[in-house]
Amino acid sequence: MKTMKRYLSFLLLLLAFGAQAQFQQGAPGSGTAPAGASVAQGTGRISGIIVDSTAGKAVEFASVAIYNKATGKPVDGTSADDKGKFALSKVPAGSYKMLISFLGFQTKTIDNLEVADGKSLDLGTVKLVSTAKTLEEVTVTGQKALIEEKVDRLVYNADKDIAAKGGDASDILRKVPMLTVDLDGNVSLRGSSNIRVLINNKPSTIVASSVADALKQIPADQIQTVEVITSPSAKYDAEGSGGIINIITKKNSLQGLNLNVDTGAGNRGAMLGLNGNYRKGKMGISLGGFGRANYNTPTKSSLEQTSLVNGNTIKTSQTGTGNSNGMFGRYNLGFDYDISKNQSLTAGVRYGLRNMNQTQDYLTQIYTNAVAGSASNRNVDTKNHSNTIDANVDYLRTFKPQQEWSISTLYSRNDLTNNFDANILESGSLAGRQRNLNGNVNQEFTLQTDYQTPIKKNQMIEFGAKGILRKVNSDYQYLVAGPTGGYSPQENNPSGTLDYNQNIAAAYTAYTYTTANKYTLKAGLRYEYTTISATANHTEINIPNYGNLVPSINLSKQLKGATLKLAYNRRIQRPGIQQLNPNFNTANPQNISMGNPYLNPELTDNVELGLSKNIGKTFFNVAFFGRFTDNLITQVRTPIDTLAGSILTTYQNIGSEHAFGTNIFANIALTPKISWNLFSNILHTTLQGKTTGVDGTSIDAKNSGVNVDFGSMLSAQLKNGWGIQGFGMMRGPQVQLQGRMGGFGFYSVGVRKDLANKKGSIGIAAENFLTSNIRIHTELTSPQFTQVSNMYMYNRGIRLTFTYKIGKMSMEPSRKKTKSVNNDDVKEGGDQNQQQQGGQQSGGGRSR
Repeated sequence: MKTMKRYLSFLLLLLAFGAQAQFQQGAPGSGTAPAGASVAQGTGRISGIIVDSTAGKAVEFASVAIYNKATGKPVDGTSADDKGKFALSKVPAGSYKMLISFLGFQTKTIDNLEVADGKSLDLGTVKLVSTAKTLEEVTVTGQKALIEEKVDRLVYNADKDIAAKGGDASDILRKVPMLTVDLDGNVSLRGSSNIRVLINNKPSTIVASSVADALKQIPADQIQTVEVITSPSAKYDAEGSGGIINIITKKNSLQGLNLNVDTGAGNRGAMLGLNGNYRKGKMGISLGGFGRANYNTPTKSSLEQTSLVNGNTIKTSQTGTGNSNGMFGRYNLGFDYDISKNQSLTAGVRYGLRNMNQTQDYLTQIYTNAVAGSASNRNVDTKNHSNTIDANVDYLRTFKPQQEWSISTLYSRNDLTNNFDANILESGSLAGRQRNLNGNVNQEFTLQTDYQTPIKKNQMIEFGAKGILRKVNSDYQYLVAGPTGGYSPQENNPSGTLDYNQNIAAAYTAYTYTTANKYTLKAGLRYEYTTISATANHTEINIPNYGNLVPSINLSKQLKGATLKLAYNRRIQRPGIQQLNPNFNTANPQNISMGNPYLNPELTDNVELGLSKNIGKTFFNVAFFGRFTDNLITQVRTPIDTLAGSILTTYQNIGSEHAFGTNIFANIALTPKISWNLFSNILHTTLQGKTTGVDGTSIDAKNSGVNVDFGSMLSAQLKNGWGIQGFGMMRGPQVQLQGRMGGFGFYSVGVRKDLANKKGSIGIAAENFLTSNIRIHTELTSPQFTQVSNMYMYNRGIRLTFTYKIGKMSMEPSRKKTKSVNNDDVKEGGDQNQQQQGGQQSGGGRSR
């Protein structure tokens, strides 16, 4: 901790020195004046917003100049920002003529502008007329930048992915720099799974219970961009020690009525999506749905483990075969309305469902002190079903450019069923049956208000408040039965309940300052106070309330073709319901899982230094980072059964994690239509703390090592509407407290052909087609056990896709932006190895 504090003190000192140096230079001037302009020294002000007269969109970086009406000499000038907004300050009193120009538009002249001392002249919306002629066909040879670098985030433009049709969001996230997605869809950022995933800036209880399952509900070809926020500002919730991922889906910005049809089918799954939009004047309505079915997905596993319990050595040998299928759906109804020029209202209802079914047959042989016992067969049928509803109403009031106030509300509910039925076979005959019923309800209500206003031309201040009310209920019971008899409660594994209430009150302030020489400082402070009341089996759990002060600092410098960033932030990570739920999950009795309702939150300090630069036709991004976590929540495994050789997996606050790493990404424009990108993530992590042994004693535990993953993607847009894309990546073994979880590889190829007038497209995509399966090899060790497991994933797949657009749309004026609730919250539970061996997660919904 002393080393960490010294490091952070040095970082803060460096940031303070840089900020002080810039403030001493003073605020920048009004802009770039035209050649020969005199220096403006008055107290008047002229402002406005420049838009395209046809599309209604902002004209970015248009040139603005004012001339003395009497002499015709230039007085001052500036450029519009990326929203088309401009302002000229310190304009002397007098009469002026304004010229506004930009490449591709006719020069706009505004005569007879009268400016008085101390007065502001707002020109409102100024429309520029395009000089382009209407052509039957336009060929665009350049491509949109794949990566955009901003002061606090990296933006990946996913809409160019031609292999996405028929896939889901996890297929896109695999290609995003800094992210790693395993074959089950579990996401990690810089080696940390403690992240928060938002969809269009909104949380969802289905994301809360399982990010992997939520990603399966989002069609890949509907994703516009993916924002990776490694250093969230104080405006975001303090949760998510690894960072925030914000998935932005495609939005319709046209007038009229249309319907999009997306469908695809393959040997592993099929999908169908229907999305309709109607927009007229100030009102817009959207209605859509997406359904996906997974099938023909066999699994195969093997397990060898040895444990030492009460002086006995117990060796277990197990093989498993199975199959799984699932149905996923996501449906939405949206509404937006412009109440007036400065006010807008948005509302929406989203419904999601997930029906996952898995069958698994285990053959287990147990040896006690090298003496073989009887072999056992166990057939397990697991059902993991959920339905989720989210409803929001948001109001936004704009006073002037960049000055706005919003109120946002969100209600979420997730009902989850996580059950299994097991048949126990002896000598091929049914000897008994077991059943575990686990139902969960996760509810949440959020009220949030935010206000922001510019200070002068180059500064911005934001502040706001937020309240979150959460309630989670979990009911579980264990039943047993003979070969023919009915079910009855299991005496040695009784039923139970968990009632968990978590309320959070938060307030924040943030400040942004941009200097004339392209320094940007974004600093903020957030305070969150958490109260918890919980009972397990009707017995109160004593969890103290706690408050957290969370600072964040982001400093960036725009150089010639480069951006340099330095950042520090503090994050907290509250345990989720999967980690809290005390349900004793024995779907696989050799690997039992159970939550821990007594977990405390973990606290993480993050530091980052990043550089982005364009070198010729190559965009290059590299970042170095450090992560220091206290009270770390992690999985801990302990042998618990003298006869059966069972190992219990639960969660504990074990101690600390120190992680240092680098991310490297490069995008090369080989030609205007062919691009090639490469990425690599390297992380060294050290985990250390204390675990609890089988006899209740404390055991020192420590593990360290390097995690590596790398990959590449090649994309080409060919003639006559043809496109092709190839992607491949490798993930090395991942360091855990008690060993290493196996790595894996993934690759895919896609081809697409656009139909006439781009009304639709047909395509074919394939993944992992060179081998029948992928093996994931995991080795876990401790002084009390060793465990070696292999999981075989049969995900070789090929699919055909088809898209068609029905209806006619015309361009509408640019719509007002909206605000919505962001709950950047709560630690995920489980890992891939636990899913492989348990066949079922230990909880249901999630306390968010």
